[in-house]
Amino acid sequence: MTHFSGQNLTCIRSERLVFEGLDFTLETGDALVLAGPNGAGKSSLLRLMTGLLPPAGGTIFWDDQPIEEDREAHHQRLHYVSHLDSLKPVLSAVENLTFWSGLGGGPTDRATVITALERFGIAHAADLPCRFLSAGQRRRVNLARLLARPAPIWLLDEPTTALDSEAEVRLTSAVEEHRASGGLVVAATHSDLKLRGAQTLALGEPQAVA
Repeated sequence: MTHFSGQNLTCIRSERLVFEGLDFTLETGDALVLAGPNGAGKSSLLRLMTGLLPPAGGTIFWDDQPIEEDREAHHQRLHYVSHLDSLKPVLSAVENLTFWSGLGGGPTDRATVITALERFGIAHAADLPCRFLSAGQRRRVNLARLLARPAPIWLLDEPTTALDSEAEVRLTSAVEEHRASGGLVVAATHSDLKLRGAQTLALGEPQAVA
């Protein structure tokens, strides 16, 4: 059984104690929703989970191995979709997804990429440069990265930003299918994704470092 966990995590940003003594445990098919006000550390915790930001204290494990022991392997096992737009505006949706999939060692054939775009209802804009897409369309393309290359961990930072209700339904469906196949999902969101049996981790206001 897959096991992804953090023990006694501490995060400090700009001389502010964001959180300390934080634990989480996810196993095959689990989902964790991060809740709390802006600045509470939801995005910071996601970055700790990616290995992009080292914790000030504590350890994150994948199957009981600290992720820092093999960061490259950890990066290959996850998708991180931040709240920022990661698309290259001069490239088309297909070209962007092909780039991201290939970067992660995934498939780069057009058929796989188009299927991922279809799942998020944006295949009709597959060959348009992303600078011509609306914010909601660009978000759908970003989320289609999740399906273009398989990865067991999905880390999602405000994934519903700019999405309409129909796109949110597509996202929830994709997340639940991923969980049903044994994948893990962590989402920081103010929207109710209606994830079956999801855990919730509530974060509080950051404090000044003494």
